[in-house]
Amino acid sequence: MAELKYKRVLLKLSGEALAGEKGFGFDPETAIKIAKEIKEVHDLGAQIAIVCGGGNIWRGITGEKAGMERAQADYMGMLATIQNGLFMQSALEGLGVDTRVMTAIEMKAVAEPYIRRRAERHLEKGRIVIFAGGTGSPYFSTDTTSALRAAEINADVILMAKNGVDGVYNADPNVVENAVKFEHLTHMDVIIKGLNVMDSTASTMSMDNHIPLVVFNMKEMGNIKRVVLGENIGTTVE
Repeated sequence: MAELKYKRVLLKLSGEALAGEKGFGFDPETAIKIAKEIKEVHDLGAQIAIVCGGGNIWRGITGEKAGMERAQADYMGMLATIQNGLFMQSALEGLGVDTRVMTAIEMKAVAEPYIRRRAERHLEKGRIVIFAGGTGSPYFSTDTTSALRAAEINADVILMAKNGVDGVYNADPNVVENAVKFEHLTHMDVIIKGLNVMDSTASTMSMDNHIPLVVFNMKEMGNIKRVVLGENIGTTVE
């Protein structure tokens, strides 16, 4: 086993990351590329859990703006995360990696119900666990799901894979030419400065449970491995 800085990690994958350059829907080529990177880290001996967003299919806020009841729109978003979870499971198992999808919304035909101790046993047995269905309740984002599940499984770190952005900036680097990148922040910095790394509920939960967060560019090959081995890339929040 390699000398890992983080031995049990929770990887937050945005739905947009799974859509690739298309920006919407599923891109099998992108999923396979991500799966290969995850497998490489898994083969080093890291225990890996994944939370998938659903923005490539549906966002609760989209439905709310269209006049839909917020809770109903959020449940649709949860179903989108389950689709993404199954999509990533297929990509990983195509590479020979044993996985389990666990969902907060009971759906026995396609996934296991989320049970904390069972999730930990899967990780201990070397399986990659994909948490889908959000928290199972509306009004909570997949950022909050990530912070909650990371605390429940005693993860060493939350890895937040961004689609083309290599860390946390004081302004949108795609819009502001001289935006300044932060290498290190505290969770309180994120909350006070309103940096939108995670929503405030997720940031507070991560801070209260002393879980560091590393924000990095998913598009650069090998970055997941670099983070797990302790290389200082992206932005670390702790």
